[in-house]
Amino acid sequence: MNKEYAVGIDIGGTHITAAIIDVTDMKVIDLSLHKESFDSNLPVESVMSIWEKAIRISIENSKVEKIKGLAICMPGPFDYENGVCWIKDQSKYEHFYSLNVRYLFQGTLDLSSDFPILFENDAVCFGKGEVFKNADNLSKKVMAVTLGTGLGACFIDKGVSICSGELVPQDGEIWNLPYKNGIAEDAVSVRGLLSRYKTLTEINLSNGLELYNLAVAEDEIAIKVFEELGENLAEIVSPWLEKFGANSFIIGGKIANASEFFLAAFNRKIKEQGIEVEVSVSTDNEVAALLGAASLLYNS
Repeated sequence: MNKEYAVGIDIGGTHITAAIIDVTDMKVIDLSLHKESFDSNLPVESVMSIWEKAIRISIENSKVEKIKGLAICMPGPFDYENGVCWIKDQSKYEHFYSLNVRYLFQGTLDLSSDFPILFENDAVCFGKGEVFKNADNLSKKVMAVTLGTGLGACFIDKGVSICSGELVPQDGEIWNLPYKNGIAEDAVSVRGLLSRYKTLTEINLSNGLELYNLAVAEDEIAIKVFEELGENLAEIVSPWLEKFGANSFIIGGKIANASEFFLAAFNRKIKEQGIEVEVSVSTDNEVAALLGAASLLYNS
């Protein structure tokens, strides 16, 4: 069988990860994974140059000569079919609002208009990737969330993403669900963590890593903030775990790396709600997202 390859790309609020995916066997090609960190609020041209660098290095390191397409995980709001960014007032991609990102990729990488450039929600990519990694999940109803600069979610039934109907929230999204005095993402995200820590201490931290390091150093307030995040997450997802009838709940995203500080609180709250679901934390968020992205081109 002839091998086919795609560039899998995971784009977050502060990073881009690119890798060459063998879409015949759904595997990452050795040495091709490359990551760049950046400020997504830089001018569009600056961001695109960083994206181009990551993609070109990934292709070069893979030694693969022919690529069948780009498969890209993007945070929302985003028109995934047409490639238009609608992210606004989320402290990321401030200059990308209303721009066609497919056209930007075509221009930056000098690609023809018929070269496949496909987009999918980053949380859906993560969830699909977890399903591809573990064949047991193909028979399950899986809800997955990504915790980071935003709060992503997806609902997958036997390998198929479900984003409409009574069993899931509108568009399969939970970030904008009403919660407390705002929306879910205000409480469960990096900015939610930092805001809560500031409220309790009047100290401004620069990023989530600072808060994590404080928790590791046994800062009681930092630990309390993570525990509250776990409780908030449980309150937000509980109704949808129940409605969807999820067998499995998978947590990914950068904040998942701090699960030692919030997972117990999450599990305790879920148990109080009387919900029985298998809860797991992804050990390789990026690979899962990249495989999920490449699944857009799987057998296409």
